[in-house]
Amino acid sequence: MQNNNNINASEANLHAVDYWQVVKNRYGLIILTFLLVLLTAAVITYVMPKMYQSEVIVEIKPYGQKSTALRVDSGGGQFMTRQFLQTQFAIIESEETLKKVNNELKLSRRWNMSDSNTLKTLQGVVNTRVERGTDLIEIAVRHRNREDVKLIAEQVANSYSQRRSEGLDSRRLESIKAFKEKSRVQEDKVEEYRTRLYALSKKYQIPYLGRGSSSAPLRDSDASEKDRSVQRYEEGKASRDSLETFVNSLTSLNDEDLIVTLISSGRPEANVLSADYVKLSDFKQGKSEALQSGLGVNHNRIKGLDVSIQEIEARLSRSVVNVRNTLTRKLASANETLRKLDIDSQEEAEDLMIGAEEKTKFGQVKDDYEREAGILEALKQAEFSEVIGENLDLNPLVFHQMATIPEVKDYVSPNWTLNLALGAVAGLIFGVGIAFALEFMDTSVKSLDDVERYLQVPVLAVIPRDVGVLHTQKGASPDAEAYRILRTNIEFNRKNPDDNAITVVSGGAGEGKSTTMVNLSYICAQGGYSTLMIDADLRRPRLHTFFDINNTVGLTNYLTTDLLLEDVILQTPVDNLFFMPSGILPADAAGILNSRRMSEMIRDVKERFDIVLIDSPPILGVSDASVLASEVDLTMIVVQHRKLPRNMLLRVKQAVENVGGTVLGVVLNNVDIRSDSQYQYYTSYYTYYAPTEADRESSSLNAIDSKSTSVATSGINKNDDDLY
Repeated sequence: MQNNNNINASEANLHAVDYWQVVKNRYGLIILTFLLVLLTAAVITYVMPKMYQSEVIVEIKPYGQKSTALRVDSGGGQFMTRQFLQTQFAIIESEETLKKVNNELKLSRRWNMSDSNTLKTLQGVVNTRVERGTDLIEIAVRHRNREDVKLIAEQVANSYSQRRSEGLDSRRLESIKAFKEKSRVQEDKVEEYRTRLYALSKKYQIPYLGRGSSSAPLRDSDASEKDRSVQRYEEGKASRDSLETFVNSLTSLNDEDLIVTLISSGRPEANVLSADYVKLSDFKQGKSEALQSGLGVNHNRIKGLDVSIQEIEARLSRSVVNVRNTLTRKLASANETLRKLDIDSQEEAEDLMIGAEEKTKFGQVKDDYEREAGILEALKQAEFSEVIGENLDLNPLVFHQMATIPEVKDYVSPNWTLNLALGAVAGLIFGVGIAFALEFMDTSVKSLDDVERYLQVPVLAVIPRDVGVLHTQKGASPDAEAYRILRTNIEFNRKNPDDNAITVVSGGAGEGKSTTMVNLSYICAQGGYSTLMIDADLRRPRLHTFFDINNTVGLTNYLTTDLLLEDVILQTPVDNLFFMPSGILPADAAGILNSRRMSEMIRDVKERFDIVLIDSPPILGVSDASVLASEVDLTMIVVQHRKLPRNMLLRVKQAVENVGGTVLGVVLNNVDIRSDSQYQYYTSYYTYYAPTEADRESSSLNAIDSKSTSVATSGINKNDDDLY
């Protein structure tokens, strides 16, 4: 259990630090996936319908506040807030607004859709947003039809404007009704205070001269003349104060507000303005109705109305100047009159005294009356302003950019750049994801550590990918160095120097077992060892094809007849390398191999040759390889890199050990050195240390000495005379 935990921890650590190696191993799959996803994104973008967009940019005018006398607000105020804009967005995109659009443009008939589906489509194509850094609203419409986007964008704005106007009219009617009700209640209250004021005035002989005037009691008939002087002064002062207040209130008003104030005040100076102001309102209303009916700004009727409006506005401007001058002169005259009355009243004031208590009571009632009368007047003024507002042309929506029909090439969707960029990113992520998924699900042998960890046997050599048959290559091959390493590791990993009969097995077909055996035999023979190859693969023999040797007589003939070894062992073109073909393929290959004559033959060739290499069929497919493993001294397993699952590799080892065989080690074959950095270190010196032609010639001249040295090292003392 502890060993398994160590294996899992080591594997997890390998995956954690080997991500880049996984990408390098499967870069072909990643590139293919990347291209497929990118191509898919391009195809989808190509078949997507082209969408066009048109925008209307407008400015929304908020509702004004109602009079504070009512203690209510219209909800919009004079300033736009984020909540106000969000509310207007919801109204613009609401079902009621879109119904108006559908009814005006007959979209259900044009699109051949039901009203409900048309509304859903409109809700999907209409979008509103705030222009960054401004209070301007953009109403954008996106649709496949270029003409429709323009019509819908403009109609959405117009329908929203109509709803706003209707709401404004409704609010005004409600305001006027509320003002009337409030005024009626206030009139009753003012009448009550007036009655009390007149009663006190009669009781205390204090005349009431109007709002803003002061009063003095009369004590006797002698004071009547004086009282009249005081009364004239008070009246003059009240008139002057009223006029002064009125004139001061007009100072900060523009011409239009001054006209409205004068008309609402009922002063005689407004008589010259009333008629022209009414005409101006009528002309403006007529122009607005003409524009809404579809007339352009250059239409003769519109131009005529503009001329009339300009004439009246000019006349009103002149009248306003005259009125201001008249009021200024009247105020100066009133001040002079009041100055004279003040002198007269001061001379007569000493004779007019009233009791403090009487004057206080009268003054309190007088103040209450004037306060309530002022409130009533404010209500009347506000009501009049609402009535005046009904006749004014107030536009709740100001257009700053009208919708246009986009060009055919100016579609906004699909966005090729964005879609292809997303496709490229998705393809890269998807490809890397698939690569890692396949890598983590891949249980094949990937590294030297995998072999040594699971089999507990050494890796004898790492054979690079696409290594050819060495004895057919001209000149020195750097690939031969891998087999020299294999030969050396075989020498130092066999415990008994007499164990020179080695069978080469693999888990499945196509793992390079036969090629590995031929090249190893060639290297051993080249190193001075007398080497015998036996093709014991009686299912699909291949060794004879490497040397163009006839396969009709060989191992099976020797085992089933009285032929001698000399009759079935052939000399190859390579010095020191001999070969026993498989012979005619038998019906029961395992039975022939598992025979006494086979055991005797192996003992015989072990004495005649330095190294005996026996090829066998895949050990997991048939039982022949297991029989051979039980007959020979050692078994060498050839594993193709990234092919055989680890659990199957364990079965190969178990199959050898179950019949009493001994696993010498593993040859990791057909390795792509890019798949793991350790392979690069393992194989990077093959070319550097590969023998040159001069080295090979020197090696051939000293072959006998090399053989003697090798035999002395390994403990194998053989004589070439024992071969036959």
